[in-house]
Amino acid sequence: MDNTDLKRLGLKATVPRLRVLDVLEANREGHMSAEDVYRALLDAGEEVGLATVYRVLTQFETAGLVIRHNFEGRSLFELDSGEHHDHIVCVQCGEIMEFSDATIERRQERIAEEHGFKISDHALVIYGECVKPRCPRRPS
Repeated sequence: MDNTDLKRLGLKATVPRLRVLDVLEANREGHMSAEDVYRALLDAGEEVGLATVYRVLTQFETAGLVIRHNFEGRSLFELDSGEHHDHIVCVQCGEIMEFSDATIERRQERIAEEHGFKISDHALVIYGECVKPRCPRRPS
């Protein structure tokens, strides 16, 4: 994603927007809170305010560049890859795993159809506890 892509989405390519985008692209596999993005920018020596990060993320969400998820009461953001996936969230350590399952997708379509609905969008989030004995993220 570059200046041209931001302009195509109706966003001016400002320095804060480009820096936030850089952070999100560097963390494509993860889900970041506004605070995570803010800390990454500070660590990189960028002078940007937390309010600016929130504003840019909201603008990116409105433009369809990022997806906001609410897991366990926290807003987390990820770049919208255009490919649907679901999530499993560990309630102990906070790990978030993405997955896709064609059988689940087909079943959801059938359920919607049986009840007279056509799905326009959906999100499946499974909450559980990871069973990894040496989970590096689990609080002690």
